[in-house]
Amino acid sequence: MAVQQLDARGLKCPQPTLKITVMAVKMKRGDVLEVTADCPTFEKDLRDWCKRSKKILLWLKENDGSQTCQIQF
Repeated sequence: MAVQQLDARGLKCPQPTLKITVMAVKMKRGDVLEVTADCPTFEKDLRDWCKRSKKILLWLKENDGSQTCQIQF
């Protein structure tokens, strides 16, 4: 199981989820993608993306002005 990092801070909707989609192609089953973003709609967009893509949102937490999450593939 590999953990990849994606820094999507400074990107606005829909760019963070598009970056996640690009990374998804490189991920293997069981891998984890940790994403940090500061887009105001990131949480909703992320939850929708995980549901559509059938990926597992492990956790999501607020940081100082941004959010970090882990998605399992």
